[in-house]
Amino acid sequence: MSNLIFPSPKRQDSHLLLNSVNVVLVIITLVGVVPSFFNPEFATWSGERITFYLAGTAFYLIMGIAGWEWLVEKRRRFGRIVYFVVQIALVSLLQWLTLSVSNTGWILMMPIAGQSINLPRWGTLLVTLSLIAGFTWSITRFISLASAFNAILTISAGMAFTLIFTYVAVREEQARQEVERLAEELQEANQLLRAYSIQAEELAITKERNRLAREIHDSLGHYLTVINVQLQAAQTLLENDLPRARAALEKSQGLAQEGLQEVRRSVAALRESPVAQRPLPEAIDALLAEQRAAGTVAELTVHGEPRTLDAPVALTLYRVAQEGLTNVRKHARASRVDVTLDFRPETAVALTIRDNGVGAESTQGGFGLLGLKERIALLQGEMHIETAVRQGFTLHVALPVSKSGL
Repeated sequence: MSNLIFPSPKRQDSHLLLNSVNVVLVIITLVGVVPSFFNPEFATWSGERITFYLAGTAFYLIMGIAGWEWLVEKRRRFGRIVYFVVQIALVSLLQWLTLSVSNTGWILMMPIAGQSINLPRWGTLLVTLSLIAGFTWSITRFISLASAFNAILTISAGMAFTLIFTYVAVREEQARQEVERLAEELQEANQLLRAYSIQAEELAITKERNRLAREIHDSLGHYLTVINVQLQAAQTLLENDLPRARAALEKSQGLAQEGLQEVRRSVAALRESPVAQRPLPEAIDALLAEQRAAGTVAELTVHGEPRTLDAPVALTLYRVAQEGLTNVRKHARASRVDVTLDFRPETAVALTIRDNGVGAESTQGGFGLLGLKERIALLQGEMHIETAVRQGFTLHVALPVSKSGL
């Protein structure tokens, strides 16, 4: 777990970046070190001692900025032990060097205490006690333990505050990450739920279709077959006005046979989706054929290479075309309707139905368009309507497609 108070810096082009946390570390270091330079006693230091002091400070900063990431974040063997041992030793040394000229060096312990939250509890306790022990060792080099008691107590309280603050910040960050994770899982669950609802809808439709097919076959099909047999028998038994009776019976027989064929066609149509056994452009063109038979010019234009779509997507586009063309026949009073099927986008497929009819004042539509809008929303698609009085009617639908369904 990355430390949230003094984490490792990000890298870009192999150069260390001073992010906001590292800036805080630099400021803390300056607060702990710079006051030493303004003490008159500092002028009495030897060049070696000043060099040693500056080198120790620089190494402390380098360890705080880069050492945590390199030793701990990358899980080097014994990385944590090396990091905290070196930092505790450096802080103790810097305090020992500056206690006679500054009383702010103790602040250098706080970043290390904050980072120890990443350790097990016994590790945090060990690091904290080591820091306090190092400070005690440094200060007792100049004054007695009794005289240093208040300073040690103050430093210990400050370190306890740092640990508590860091712990709270870590828990808040963990809680935020958990909320984000749960939100992502909820979004994924909602997407799955939408997909399952579509599948459940199609399953319910299929079950109802099969039930109706059985009903037609077992009831109407049976009766029509019996009627056909009875009429054949009647044809041979009738004695009066045989020519007309025979003609009527032959007509009845023909109608019965046609009805039986119609039942069989209905059963076949109900047992499968209209786009299950043929490509979507072919299924839509069959709908346009009905439009042409009614005297309307109807053209289908396909852009891009037609491809296999997921069953819910293909069926929804078919229902859109079916409802749109039905509305043209019922309301548009149009002489021409153009249907465009666009496969060119890699992640979507679009269907546009445009007529030159009387148009409409409102784009709200009736229950049919409302049902289409709900079906399209389940697939996370979009539906747009463009119309005006005597300006025709345009229905445009776009549905996203998955690459697995290509």
